[in-house]
Amino acid sequence: MLKKYKDEQEFYSLVGIKLQTFQKMVEILKKAEAIKKAVGGKPNKLSIENRLLMTLEYWKEYSSYRVIAKRYNISHTSCIRNIFWIENTLIKSGIFNLSGKKDLIKNKGINNNLLAIDATETPIERIKKTKITFFG
Repeated sequence: MLKKYKDEQEFYSLVGIKLQTFQKMVEILKKAEAIKKAVGGKPNKLSIENRLLMTLEYWKEYSSYRVIAKRYNISHTSCIRNIFWIENTLIKSGIFNLSGKKDLIKNKGINNNLLAIDATETPIERIKKTKITFFG
């Protein structure tokens, strides 16, 4: 799945982050995986780069785990496990965190602008199953 991109602008428009940021994330994830693999375990089917791309795809497009798993030819549970590991590892690194509420109040916002983040979850409307009867 990891492809060659024409330039950094194409990479940014398709992935959603700059190439330098991506490379920094890969570096952090490789260090974390080396520590994880020192204990032992089964090797992952996907490379770190592909797992990170999969996670970024999930964040950007908000596709379901099943759809992403199908694209990367892995199981649904493996997709969830990989995305959770990537998210948790990047959060624990401390480099990719958003400023907290106290920092925003202390600095009176970012560049004196109002910052609003919509983090609400909305339920998915599903078609109700109905019984089909044929008259004849």
